[in-house]
Amino acid sequence: MSGMRDKLHTGELYLPGDREIMKEQVIYQDKLCEYNMTKPSESEKRTQMLKEMLGDCGEGVYIEAPFYANFGGHHCHFGNMVYANYHLTCVDDTHIYIGDYTMIGPNVTIATAGHPILPELREKLYQYNMQVHIGRNCWIGAGALIMPGVTIGDNTVIGAGSVVTKDIPANVVAVGNPCRVMREIGQHDKEYYFRDRKIDIN
Repeated sequence: MSGMRDKLHTGELYLPGDREIMKEQVIYQDKLCEYNMTKPSESEKRTQMLKEMLGDCGEGVYIEAPFYANFGGHHCHFGNMVYANYHLTCVDDTHIYIGDYTMIGPNVTIATAGHPILPELREKLYQYNMQVHIGRNCWIGAGALIMPGVTIGDNTVIGAGSVVTKDIPANVVAVGNPCRVMREIGQHDKEYYFRDRKIDIN
C-alpha cells in the first residue's frame, strides 16, 4: 500500500493522482456509473447496489439517480431511512457520516476534499481530506454546500442554498452564506409545519 493511500483519512497533504489511489478509485466509480444507469422501476436492484457501493448502508436508504461521488460512495456511511434527492454529490475522498432519518434535498454537495491556500502547493496538485458528520433526523435543503470538516448536530435544518463552513449545533434552523444559526427549533414548530399552516394530523 502506498504512502499516499495511507493519507486519505489522516488530514495530511497527499497527491490524489497517485497510481494506487486511482486504480482503486476507478473501480468504485464504475459501480456508481452502473447505479446511475438503472431505471426508477428497478428499486430492488438499486437497494442491493447501494448496499454493495456504500461504506455503510442502513435499512431504507434511497438515493435518487444520478448520484455523484469521488469514490463511488465507498467512503459514505448512511444510517437507516436516509433519503437523498437528485444530484447528490459526495466528494467522499474521506469519510462522510449521515445519521438515521436524515433527508437531503436536490443538488446538495457534501465535500471532504480541500486544497492548500498556498499556490505553490496547489500547483503541485496537493490535497487534504477532512471528515463530514451529519446527525440524525436532519434536513439539508436544496442546493446546500457542506464543506470539509463540518459537523451538523441532530434534528437540525440547513436552509436551501446555504454554505456550511463551520459546525452547526443540534436542534436549530441555520441558513445563509456562510451558514449561521437563525433560531432554535421550539414550540412554534410543534404547532405549525409551514408559515401559518397548523399541524393537524389524525
